[in-house]
Amino acid sequence: MEHDIEYLSETEAPEDRPYETLDVRELPPPKPLQNTLERLAELDTNVVLVQLNDRRPQHLYPKLIDRGYEYDTAAVGDTVVTAIFSREEDSAT
Repeated sequence: MEHDIEYLSETEAPEDRPYETLDVRELPPPKPLQNTLERLAELDTNVVLVQLNDRRPQHLYPKLIDRGYEYDTAAVGDTVVTAIFSREEDSAT
């Protein structure tokens, strides 16, 4: 979708990888965190997960670091976009 590419380009995530979008803007806590971690566990390491939220996912950040992910968050209008991706050395195949 056109907006997904716009969201991804607002972050420092690698744009040459496949990506999936997870919209958690309408979910109450802790569902955004749970859904994001569950989706990451299902994805290949080279896929960028683009989370759309209505706020910065502060509680998610330490969990991502613990699991070896990098992330970048940017505000795009009323949407907070967090791109989550594995470190380059982990995704090289």
